[in-house]
Amino acid sequence: MIEALNGVDLVVHAAGPFQREDKCAVMQAAISTKTGYADVCDGMDYSWRAKSLHEEAKAAGVPALITAGISPGVSNVMAAELVRAAKSENCGEPERLRFFYYIAGTGGAGPTALGTSFLLLGEDVIAYHKGREIKLKPYSGARNIDFGEGIGKKDVYLLNLPEVKSTHKFLGVPTVSARFGSDPFIWNWGMETFANFLPADILRDKNIVLKLTECVDPFIRVIDGIVGECVSMRIDLENSNGHNTMGLFTHNSLSVGLCSSCICSSNSRRQH
Repeated sequence: MIEALNGVDLVVHAAGPFQREDKCAVMQAAISTKTGYADVCDGMDYSWRAKSLHEEAKAAGVPALITAGISPGVSNVMAAELVRAAKSENCGEPERLRFFYYIAGTGGAGPTALGTSFLLLGEDVIAYHKGREIKLKPYSGARNIDFGEGIGKKDVYLLNLPEVKSTHKFLGVPTVSARFGSDPFIWNWGMETFANFLPADILRDKNIVLKLTECVDPFIRVIDGIVGECVSMRIDLENSNGHNTMGLFTHNSLSVGLCSSCICSSNSRRQH
């Protein structure tokens, strides 16, 4: 890895799934070679492991931007802007932040997205309630959320996503959670079934999960071709004086939106 990065200006790590990885090998190689680094990590443990390398990257003079995709990434920026606007407009203190995500099929990501989803079913959901960290069952707590024109109302379910912890810690919002849903609806039923009946040890075994996703990949790609790869994110903020605000982002192509997000984040980081 170090040899591959010698003489490179920037490496973008998009080779998920990031769940169940015990090392940040690409980021560590980037620091060693003084290569700018960005990733689209969506794993809670991985993201905080990467954050622990902050001082090392700083000492090496290496710009490193993690979780710089759409969700987390753009979603975090949306949440930060909602909080900033609420405080500047004297709307009271932010009390509750909720992330809602919808993706048609796998968003065109195929087995990578499916593997990530399965691995997340093996993790307790970390959420925050009035400042207290709580653990919830994955793919539970269903809500029917309106994603606006072109998407409509979709069912979404609790998942363990890193933006929950980061926005709680850095934006100071005491109650935070994240939910995700997909189409066709049978995917949601399947995810609920796996979460409720498959042993957690199987869902936490990355080798088993990746082999499973390889087996169903042809079927997944057929479904993706039918439902498309639209993505939508809705972030709701509730404030202490009763003033509530919402941010909504929708793109008809997850892959295009993800690449654009990462490029913009990397350019912004390099300019600063």
